[in-house]
Amino acid sequence: MLPTIIAITAIVALIVVWGISVQRRLIRLDENIASAMNQIGVQMSSRFDALTALLALTNGYAEREIEALLKTIKAKRKLITAKSTPNDVLSQEKLITESLDRLAEVAKRHPELKANPSYIKMLDAVEAFSNMVRTSCLIYNESVSNLNREIRMFPNSAIAGPLGLKPREYF
Repeated sequence: MLPTIIAITAIVALIVVWGISVQRRLIRLDENIASAMNQIGVQMSSRFDALTALLALTNGYAEREIEALLKTIKAKRKLITAKSTPNDVLSQEKLITESLDRLAEVAKRHPELKANPSYIKMLDAVEAFSNMVRTSCLIYNESVSNLNREIRMFPNSAIAGPLGLKPREYF
């Protein structure tokens, strides 16, 4: 009787240790996703700041148009946080792209603006932050892939369900 109790206790202990191990791994993977999204948010914020500075630099060339663009950005800009989704990021990317397209139209009408070293430098900064966002999106997608793979595998799925972890969206 005693060996049976010891064996059952050992099996239960192993199951509990395994469950805790899986829980910690899943939580770490979930935190990696949150961290990647936060990084995207930081870079998006820097990109918006560079875009705003670029627009302020061009304000003298098409004042009404630039002011309207700045108001649109201020009204539609949303902070990207750990709880944001890829769709939130994509909508902010769309806002930046539309703003840059409108700015390019202004620059076409004003060749001296395109030749301005400060304008070129700020445009390069916006592009650099864009590249950083793309890199962070790749890191985010890799983190999502790791979590989704773990969640879908049995018996990990038995632990993921009660933790409220569900497969995440990719970019």
